[in-house]
Amino acid sequence: QVQLVESGGGLVQAGGSLRLSCAASGSIFSINDMGWYRQAPGKQRELVAAITSGGSTNYADSVKGRSTISRDNAKNTVYLQMNSLKPEDTAVYLCNADIRVVDGPQVYVWGQGTQVTVSS
Repeated sequence: QVQLVESGGGLVQAGGSLRLSCAASGSIFSINDMGWYRQAPGKQRELVAAITSGGSTNYADSVKGRSTISRDNAKNTVYLQMNSLKPEDTAVYLCNADIRVVDGPQVYVWGQGTQVTVSS
């Protein structure tokens, strides 16, 4: 059994910053890719940023230059630093990880999400 728990969301004014964290726990053998997605009301879930176990990163064009994804492999944690936030960044942010379970299969796990609201 593995799970992801996000934290760090909240209400911030436009131009502000937030740092999201997502910690994986449970019977983890290894973690491959980790990523952050977001879903705004009435819109499809979209990839915000992803990072491989080796540290290679990928960003959505909408956040490129304003956000940084990083991970601490020793803590099984991925972070998303978001700067210069805009009202259109308002969404539920969800963490995702590709995890090899101890003595088990490879599974894609989602966190429960954390709300980010950017006021104008």
